[in-house]
Amino acid sequence: MSQLKYTLIVFLCFILSGCASMGSGTKEEKKKKILAMEKEVLAQLYQKKPDVKSQIKSASGYAVFSNANVNLILIAAGTGYGVVTENKTGKKTYMNMAEGGVGLGLGAKDYRIVMIFHKDSAIESFLESGWKSGANADASAKAINKGGEFSGEAYSGDVSVYTFTKTGLALQATIKGTKFWKDKNLN
Repeated sequence: MSQLKYTLIVFLCFILSGCASMGSGTKEEKKKKILAMEKEVLAQLYQKKPDVKSQIKSASGYAVFSNANVNLILIAAGTGYGVVTENKTGKKTYMNMAEGGVGLGLGAKDYRIVMIFHKDSAIESFLESGWKSGANADASAKAINKGGEFSGEAYSGDVSVYTFTKTGLALQATIKGTKFWKDKNLN
């Protein structure tokens, strides 16, 4: 791969990290931003899929993440943040995420992920290991509330995952890994 491609990828990842960043602020201000994002994302999901509200209520817990992703021909990268809520205790665990992968595609998107953990063991495993890998294919062209997207729904054992695009333009098919980890500064 040429030096220009590497430079472009590093530049796009730098821009991307700013897209998914909470920005500056105190610990409490950052937590408030994450909780506001969580509330907004859940309201949007409940509007599209009202039955999810009862799934979340009866689950062991759930997670909501904001993520920005860039795909440049053969390489995909993304970064984001979110919060995991344990329903039994109400405990909130603030987390970060990063993803990388290979495959065909081009574009950038700002998207949301909601995970529903149906068993205690699923949420415990996620909080301890936080690793998820898999294949991803999507097409999206969305600016604010205009445009279209293909949103996904997946079921992996004891976890349901919903994704939808907030803004972006992307056409991609990738095999990627995503790492979730606890935010040492916010917990």
